[in-house]
This record gives sequence, C-alpha cells and structure tokens, in this order.
Amino acid sequence: MTDLPEGFDSWEHLQSTYMLEYNKRVDKFFNDVQGNGDLSNVRSSLKLACRLVDGDNQATWNLRTSLFFDVIGYSRKNLAIVYGSKFDTAPPVAGHPQLFFVFSQDAAATPTEEPPIIHEKSVRLMKFSSASGDDDGSNDTAITKTHMTEIAHEIKTLFISGSRGIDYTCGNKSASYTDPENGFAKGNYMLVNSRNDATEIYQKICNAIDVPFKTEKLIVNDPDKASTTTASAGKITVLGKKVQNRRYRPVAILRFRLAYISVGTLIPPVILIDTTMRNKGLVPYP
Repeated sequence: MTDLPEGFDSWEHLQSTYMLEYNKRVDKFFNDVQGNGDLSNVRSSLKLACRLVDGDNQATWNLRTSLFFDVIGYSRKNLAIVYGSKFDTAPPVAGHPQLFFVFSQDAAATPTEEPPIIHEKSVRLMKFSSASGDDDGSNDTAITKTHMTEIAHEIKTLFISGSRGIDYTCGNKSASYTDPENGFAKGNYMLVNSRNDATEIYQKICNAIDVPFKTEKLIVNDPDKASTTTASAGKITVLGKKVQNRRYRPVAILRFRLAYISVGTLIPPVILIDTTMRNKGLVPYP
C-alpha cells in the first residue's frame, strides 16, 4: 500500500472528490445547458445555483446540494419529481406504457395553511407495448423515443396555451371515462367542478394519443355533499390538540404542469414536457 504524502489533508481530499463527483452529476442532469450555467433562462440559472465551487462555505454547500437532490429531486430519480409514480405491484414488462398528466394549483392561489392541490390523470397507450415483441411475445409495436416525442408534441399543442399550461376547475363532482380498448380502464375518474371541465380534459387526452372521444362513455356523478373550504372544514381535536380538518374535494383552479410516460418500474419515467422546467423533456418548453 502506497503511503500518503506528507501533509495530506483528508478533509480537503474528501471535499474535492465530492465536489468533482457531484458536479459531474449536475452537468449530466443539465446537459442541455452550456458551461456552468448563467441567468439567461430557468435551467441555466438552476445549474448555476446547483454547482459547487471553491470557496463555498458550509451553509452554501448545504443549500446547493439540497436544491439539487431534494428540491429538484435528483435523489428520487426513479420517481417523477412533483407527484411520484407509484405502483403497488410492478406491471408486467409486456404491459402497455402508461401516460400521465399532472395538474396542480398555482402557488399564488394556494391558501397559506394548505398544501397545493395536485391531481394526476393517466391512460394506457394500447397501440404500444413497453418491451419489444421478441422480449414479451406481443404483436404490439414496442414504444420508442420517436413515438414518445410525437406524443409530446401533441401534448404541447393541446395542453399549452399562451406559453402556460391550460387550466380547469376541480371540485366535488366525479367524472369517470371508461373505454378499456383505448386505454381508459374502469374506475378511471377525475374530480371536476362541471361536466364541461371533464369533457375538455378527456377530449384533449384522447386527441393527444389519437383515439376517438366518445361522449356516451363519460359519466359525471354529482354527490350530495358540497365541497368544503379550509374555514368550513373547521378544526377537530386529536389527542387534546386542535388540528385542521381535511377539506372535502375543494374547488380550485389546476394548471397543467407536466406529462410523462412510464414503461414499468424497471427504468425511470420519461418526461415528455415539463412546464416547471425542473426536468428536461423530450420537447422544449416554452
């Protein structure tokens, strides 16, 4: 074993090694950004903020790494950043890819005492399989990045308006759309404030994947219980402490944030478009 040089500083060695390996990962994640980043756009600014540099103190070091690993979500690379992509059991590799749409409340419209509302819709891409025919015995076409990019462009056209994601109003009504042959399984529903909201979103999803929208397959259930707000939900006592009760299907405007495709749990989801700019999508935004 080679002896360490005289005056070797283990802390400096650890720090420089960590910085080198960490910055490699930052550079790879932001490989669409030239250099070390700048203030010209959101992703360039994020890269500049994430990269460790000589002279950073401990507080700055912690903030940079927390921004990259926790806030942007690099440490959760097998999960979609905002919402998570969870399956209780892994779907078979031979299954059809699943396309997800994520909507959330604008920060400015979110009550200070409540978390933002996040809703997610998904549909199976029945024209494609997750794996190639040689691997799964299926006659379906194995999905490729080219197919995904085509879908991403359709989503950008349909779900982006005026350089912002389109919005709809969620509420207490449950809108189910059942068309298994075209990827909408039984139990597929979304919460809306009106039938028109449900019709618009389901139509756009159908158009994005090139399947017909069938009005008769959309059923909207209007429950007797009305939506509640933070104030009307009130507080309840748990273990002698007053805590805020959960709201019931609150009314809120949700905006389209991103779309991604999952081909199972063996590889990370593929981001198609991300209006938050936390991820690089297959098509650019805006």
